[in-house]
Amino acid sequence: MAQRRIGLIMHGVTGRMGMNQHLIRSIAAIRKDGGVPLRNGDRVMPDPIIVGRNREKLEALAKAHGVERVSTDLDACLANPDDTVFFDAATTQMRASLIRKAIAAGKHVYTEKPTADNLADALDVYRQAKAAGIKHGVVQDKLFLPGLRKLKMVIDSGMLGRLLSVRGEFGYWVFEGDLQPTQRPSWNYKKNEGGGIILDMLCHWRYVLDNTFGETKSVSCLGATHIPTRYDEQGNAYQADTDDAAYATFELEGGIVAQINSSWTTRVRRDDLVTFHVDGTHGSAICGLTDCWTQSRVNTPKPVWNPDVPQPINFYEGWQKVPDTQPYPNGFRVQWEEFLRYLVGDRADYPWDLLAGAKGVQLAEAGLQSWAERRWIDLPKLEA
Repeated sequence: MAQRRIGLIMHGVTGRMGMNQHLIRSIAAIRKDGGVPLRNGDRVMPDPIIVGRNREKLEALAKAHGVERVSTDLDACLANPDDTVFFDAATTQMRASLIRKAIAAGKHVYTEKPTADNLADALDVYRQAKAAGIKHGVVQDKLFLPGLRKLKMVIDSGMLGRLLSVRGEFGYWVFEGDLQPTQRPSWNYKKNEGGGIILDMLCHWRYVLDNTFGETKSVSCLGATHIPTRYDEQGNAYQADTDDAAYATFELEGGIVAQINSSWTTRVRRDDLVTFHVDGTHGSAICGLTDCWTQSRVNTPKPVWNPDVPQPINFYEGWQKVPDTQPYPNGFRVQWEEFLRYLVGDRADYPWDLLAGAKGVQLAEAGLQSWAERRWIDLPKLEA
């Protein structure tokens, strides 16, 4: 059994998502477990160098999680032929230019979404990557959540029959920062720093819809800035100038209608922070982050509308929970492992690439256009 090293430039992993999901729960966890196993018995061992501006912060993070290399010089890292992969989880505005720089240096690219803050740049980096012949991937983590994986299995089994509609609810209350500290960084609410829930979440909903239910054909979206005044990390008040909630309807192939509410201004009273309810001709299913429940046609109750008496049916009792039949590791880690296998030829294809990332940006851009123009926006097919 041979160990195959992959030098990995990790940029932007001092932030919340990059540190927790990509460094700690993915790359550091993979290293701790001895690398990614391949079909021939070999193992791929990622060897990261974490890159940022604050060396003291980088060194503390590296020491805490068994990483041996840090740098404040991204250009020098890109010039090192021993490190062949560039990963970015920093700010959205910088992402397209950083990806271009990495491609020009001959690096393979794996990146957080959105891949750019506009469709033209998102398509440009995809075309540059294709022309350069490098391998590329985009984080599409929700596809690897246990709940979504169980839901996809239910749909693929045919149990639901012909799909009719999807209703998604995502979000939670993000504190303004005065009564309690906020749990999201202030840039989320500043347009010129890449903030806004439409740009953030519609990129997610594109790959969830396309891969789970059917290709997205068009969108109608209404955004809102419900909380105009928030407080930053230093406790200073500022004016939020971008959307903190989005109410979107999508037309999917096959006549499926999807509705997804995304909000940082809602208090949760549902099974999870995100839920998807799917209705079909032969059954229905609902999933959260980890669990999925189904109700078949023959187990569907027959309610009668009568507002004069309390509802006699407990509607929760008619649903069955899909059991855990396999381990479900962290979704970010699962996708990292698949990308590392793709890099060394252990899998032939990788559908979650920069073109898939561009589709997410396309939907976000169309959602913003729909909100501005108060109309439906069709989504032209993006050609590979």
